[in-house]
Amino acid sequence: MTRSLRELVKEYITDRRVRKCRLVNKDGRCNIEFGNVMHRNRLAYVLDIWTTFVETRWRFVILHFTASFTLSWFIFGLLWYWIARDHGDLEWQNPPENHTACAGNVDTLTYAFLLSLETQTTIGYGNIYVADVCPGAVALIVIQSLIGTIIHCFWCGVVMAKIALPKKRAKTITFTDKAVICPKKGTLCLQIRVANLRKTLMIGSQIYGKLLRTTITPEGETIILDQVSIDFMVDSGKDSLFFVCPFTLFHVIDKTSPFFEMAVDTLHQQEFELVVFLDGTAESTSSSCQVRTSYIPQEIMWGYDFLPIISRSKEGKYRVDFSNFAKEVPVPTAHCAYCYHNEAGHHHHSISGIDNKGFEVIDIEKPNVTKM
Repeated sequence: MTRSLRELVKEYITDRRVRKCRLVNKDGRCNIEFGNVMHRNRLAYVLDIWTTFVETRWRFVILHFTASFTLSWFIFGLLWYWIARDHGDLEWQNPPENHTACAGNVDTLTYAFLLSLETQTTIGYGNIYVADVCPGAVALIVIQSLIGTIIHCFWCGVVMAKIALPKKRAKTITFTDKAVICPKKGTLCLQIRVANLRKTLMIGSQIYGKLLRTTITPEGETIILDQVSIDFMVDSGKDSLFFVCPFTLFHVIDKTSPFFEMAVDTLHQQEFELVVFLDGTAESTSSSCQVRTSYIPQEIMWGYDFLPIISRSKEGKYRVDFSNFAKEVPVPTAHCAYCYHNEAGHHHHSISGIDNKGFEVIDIEKPNVTKM
């Protein structure tokens, strides 16, 4: 009993490790790490400061937003205090009675900071003001106003760009968590269902996939993340899909498919990752976006099919029942692609042993047994 429990725990840990070691997460984020990046290459992130801030997380954007304004107010506050001191406007400098200050009522560093804040935010309470007796003060107020406008424009652009990112539109396009393999349209197909949760269309949608696996070339070279193209289609074709309601993607498992060599009892023993991409243009914003997800062998169910989700009401309206979006039902399915296409000599078997064709079946007569 203890050994059995230990094996179950080991199997669970192994399964969790396999699920984490995937290149693309279910939400489309790539799980990859860059190492040993040269310092001069890191400078490129600073040179492309706009893209860096647009791709930064919101918490860091808010932090840099607050720091940039506060730092600019403080730096210009120091300059205002320096001008007031240089002109002899401070109280401890004992200015004469007929003295005209460059910055009125700026007696301390706190008042200088307030003057800087009011200048850059155009508040202007009235107690603190700038006189025309100091050309340096006039030049400083012009410079600070221009720099403050640039900072405002930059952060407004960053916030608007982050809000309007195309990947936000991708959040309303969802794939099923599982893929299924079953007969469809006269052949064996791998199927994935995708849905657009908004009524606005995705214009020019295209579906394609990549099978990622580790392969060894005839020369003995090991290629990690070797990419094999996987073609998907729907009833309307491959390109320019009318993405108005959920539809099912089909990948035909024929002799050209990498799934042709797999069977129901060997599928989960494989090591690969199927990444599915959907490219399109949002109708409302005209921005291009890409939605992606991935499937590992444990997430592909052999011998299952999706339940129908589109129906028509009595009033003649089409209705989509999302409760059946990811539900699968078992259906009669061949053991392997070879079995489905009735190709001899390549059938897989889920039980141990082989057929002995030389075995001859004979009838055995029952012996006469005398009952006592």
